[in-house]
Amino acid sequence: MYFNPYDLFPFHRAAARSARWAELQCLEGAAPGSQLVLADLGVPPYAVAVAVVVVVAVAVAGYTLGSRRGVGALRQRLVALGSRLGADSLPEEPRELEDALGFVERATDRAAEAVAESSADAIRLRRALDTLPQAVIVCDEHGDPVFHNARAVALMGNRHSDALAAQAVDELLASTAPGASEERTLELYGPPRRTLAVRTMSLDNGQRALGVIAVIDDVSERRRLEEVRRDFVANVSHELKTPMGALGLLAETLLAETEPEVSRRLAERVHHEAFRISRVIDDLLDLTRIESEESPPREPVLVNLVMAEAAERVRAAAEQRSVEVKLEEPSPPVAVLGDRRQLTSAVYNLLENAVKFSYEGGVVLASGRVEGDDVVITVADKGIGIPARDLERVFERFYRVDHGRSRQTGGTGLGLAITRHVAQNHHGSVRVESREGEGATFTLVLPVQGRSEQ
Repeated sequence: MYFNPYDLFPFHRAAARSARWAELQCLEGAAPGSQLVLADLGVPPYAVAVAVVVVVAVAVAGYTLGSRRGVGALRQRLVALGSRLGADSLPEEPRELEDALGFVERATDRAAEAVAESSADAIRLRRALDTLPQAVIVCDEHGDPVFHNARAVALMGNRHSDALAAQAVDELLASTAPGASEERTLELYGPPRRTLAVRTMSLDNGQRALGVIAVIDDVSERRRLEEVRRDFVANVSHELKTPMGALGLLAETLLAETEPEVSRRLAERVHHEAFRISRVIDDLLDLTRIESEESPPREPVLVNLVMAEAAERVRAAAEQRSVEVKLEEPSPPVAVLGDRRQLTSAVYNLLENAVKFSYEGGVVLASGRVEGDDVVITVADKGIGIPARDLERVFERFYRVDHGRSRQTGGTGLGLAITRHVAQNHHGSVRVESREGEGATFTLVLPVQGRSEQ
């Protein structure tokens, strides 16, 4: 009797399996019909072995169908094979070889569907891990890496600091005992300087170890913000503590003083220190408001009016120091899109800073011009200047180049920080050029109205 093994798998079943493979190829990102590597899909080796066993069983069936003696044994072996593939047991022993072959075919189809679903789940899991902001590395029970998500590949690059990070992660993975977890913080001095928090955990199925997983989180920005917060709190405390202490001493002295002239001078000092505290609080409130308004109300604002208003506000302080403030407004008048109050505050802080650090009888020049799509406002003085080592830090909050002179002139150390945040809120920038003893030039760049709208 002749037996064709291809009769075991009708055309519609083969077509269904081909469609399922095409679906997995599309899910993986490959074009339908292109070759798909089983390892990329996460197909376990036992699936290939199952296919081989089925083919061998069919071949044996073809050779043994002619012998009645081998038919019963073949039926039993096919039923056992189907059970091993995960099929439900038959209610009764099949009498015909065709029934046993159908049972194996159904078991094979079910196993193929299970493998396809498992492969799809593996692809989805890999794609999900690639979207995480943390780097994820998985090692097998022998310590060999078997998976890196996209973030881990980018983190462990070819730079020297990345190589050090990779070495530290490998050591931590190797030292993690079964059933345990470890944590370590890595400081990479760069450039750029980075801080990595690494945590490793062992993986098991309740009976034996399966490997280790490492999660690497870049906490550099978090650490930087924490340092900024600590510095800010310390600086605010210091700025308020000094005048408050002076107020207490002055008040105590004033209570015991009987000379009218001395009492008057003490009262003037009390007023001065109270005004200094008020300035610090006002600048802190302005800075907080400007930082919170990342997108301030937008309206056309004439740069000429902003410069004139800022110069008028600083004129009294300039007259006290006999400093002349000159204005060169843009011609023709030009407008920017932004918040008038913030822009006036930014220009005023630049003018006030220039007046404070100019010599008596000096000149401060504020000029505005259009360069391409930007409005450039420069404030220049011929005062004491800024040392080169301090140029990168003058825009930090509470940073002072000359602490004694700043306190003498009533500065809070917040004016330039306010100017920087105003520039950022208006998609502009601010920079400084200076040489010690030769004055300083601050440049505020803002986009003109048309480019701001874009």
